[in-house]
Amino acid sequence: MFDKTPKRKIRYAVVGLGYIAQIAVLPAFKNARKNSKLVALVSGDKDKLKKIGDKYRVEKRYLYSEFEECLKRNEVDAIYIATPNFYHRNIMETAAKYGVHVLCEKPMAVTTEDCLGMINCAEKNNIQLMIAYRLHFEAANLEAIKIAHSKRIGEPRIFNSVFTMQVKDHHNIRLEEAEKGGGPLYDIGIYCINAARYLFKAEPIEVFAMATNSKDSRFKKVDEVVSCVMKFPEGKVANFTISFGAFASADYDLIGTKGRIRLEKGYEYATPMQLSTYEDKKIIRKKFSKRDQFAPELIYFSDCIIRKKRPEPSGEEGLADIKIIEALLLSIDLGTPITLDEINKRHRPTESQKITRPSFMKPRLFHVTTPSGEKH
Repeated sequence: MFDKTPKRKIRYAVVGLGYIAQIAVLPAFKNARKNSKLVALVSGDKDKLKKIGDKYRVEKRYLYSEFEECLKRNEVDAIYIATPNFYHRNIMETAAKYGVHVLCEKPMAVTTEDCLGMINCAEKNNIQLMIAYRLHFEAANLEAIKIAHSKRIGEPRIFNSVFTMQVKDHHNIRLEEAEKGGGPLYDIGIYCINAARYLFKAEPIEVFAMATNSKDSRFKKVDEVVSCVMKFPEGKVANFTISFGAFASADYDLIGTKGRIRLEKGYEYATPMQLSTYEDKKIIRKKFSKRDQFAPELIYFSDCIIRKKRPEPSGEEGLADIKIIEALLLSIDLGTPITLDEINKRHRPTESQKITRPSFMKPRLFHVTTPSGEKH
């Protein structure tokens, strides 16, 4: 449980002022003000720094070329990395060199090599590294985990999910090559992978994936639809399908030997969710209103820094998902199942991590492209 009476506030710089930073991270500091404070902004866009800096009354503003200057001045205790995935390692390692803690958006990086490098760097420089898995603090998903292991639905056996959206091709990073973190597996497949892992409280031992593409010009560099199967120990299996070219869906089901749970909009951050539990002939439905899912990350991470406590969604959590994504991509290329090396995960999200903060008004966006490809 996070410390309700922190002795100080952790000073943050947000690195990268793209869509996720503007729509969610920056507004979240108001709901995290008990132990977290936004003091600096870092971007490659001078106009963004001016506009957003004025909006949030942040005086310290740096271009990427000035990032080390920000760190040298001892103005921040931690950074929130909200840049494209393939920049994460370099930014993280630069911050670590100056003893600055790092909260990094997921995916953690594009390769396992980069993930391992980040983990080793954090340990070498004695800093906290947390990967921003917001659903590890979200009430509906934590309730689903609790039910899954309460025996109410018997033994969990099958996970099934569909996560889809329409992505427009306007210089959208999501439609770039996998080497840059593009494609549906890195962007939305990671949610399905992570959900299956925390609902089963286990790691997959074998994976298989296949991809299909239409003649749509958007999908020259990435797969349009990817379907995956992950085999877990004790007869458990996870199936999921993801796409950048289909009507929006973000639901999952977990089927046990005696019942089933279904979470609608389970991966979303800007809509309400509904959790349905099917037990024998009884159906129990519980609605969860829209909440700020980013302030809890800040609150939790700041508390970890203050109390010198290792975060649960650590670098190892980010590494586990990237290992699986790399195996799935290899399976697509080879057309065969891929056996995974053992992933040793000792810590999982639990209800003790639940932090609830109210939603906020949608902010105006400046010089960004939304996930669906709309320009602002």
